[in-house]
Amino acid sequence: MKVYFIGAGPGAPDLITLRGHNLLKQCNVCVYAGSLVSKEHLNILDKHTSVYNSATMSLEEIGDVFLNAKKLNHNVARLHTGDPSLYGSIGEQIAFCIENEIECEVVPGVSSFSASVAALKKELTLPGISQTVILTRCEGRTPVPARERLEELAKSQSSMCIFLSAKLIQKVSDALIQQYPAKTPVAIVYKATWPDQKIIQCTLSDLTEQMKKQRISKTAMILVGEFLQRQGEASCLYDAGFTHAYRTGKTSNAK
Repeated sequence: MKVYFIGAGPGAPDLITLRGHNLLKQCNVCVYAGSLVSKEHLNILDKHTSVYNSATMSLEEIGDVFLNAKKLNHNVARLHTGDPSLYGSIGEQIAFCIENEIECEVVPGVSSFSASVAALKKELTLPGISQTVILTRCEGRTPVPARERLEELAKSQSSMCIFLSAKLIQKVSDALIQQYPAKTPVAIVYKATWPDQKIIQCTLSDLTEQMKKQRISKTAMILVGEFLQRQGEASCLYDAGFTHAYRTGKTSNAK
């Protein structure tokens, strides 16, 4: 018996990994994040699979499902949104598995931050613009260490992807504008890869106004940085004079 913590991806059902898809078909039990994971993912399951919506469950109740599956020697698919390693709350579930001698495995998924950047047809790391990406969130009910508050992280003016902060947009804007220029480009991607995906592009100075105007207060990725607007320098990777272990400057016919 094993519990698989599977990343469902950002929304579109075909963005789950092949490994995740195959495990969903094989598991006897599925506990899925019903408020965030598309119900289309459930079509992958065998018709006899027992299904639980974790949106209405406590950690103790999820643990009871794991324990019951252990008694029956049934594999469990614990289906999380995006990639489970990012704001997935899997730490306490894995601790439960270890405490109760339940074998588990984490299956990575496509995160909403990468899906959002893909929707914009942008690259987070542009030579001469930014070579650092910060994945973070604004402090809300979940505390953030003082050294990781937005105004501190923004000092580098790196490419930034802000999760779980749409409801705190004024707080986000006030923190960022302490470090980034007011004209810094911002993009908000609402429900990336879902049928009702929406993209808003603006500057930091009018971020709050645009979010309120569009009435977006959840399920949105906030992207900040010059990568959204500037081209950057050409990469060395494909420069004719640049050689590396796989290219010596000579052209060969690959077969």
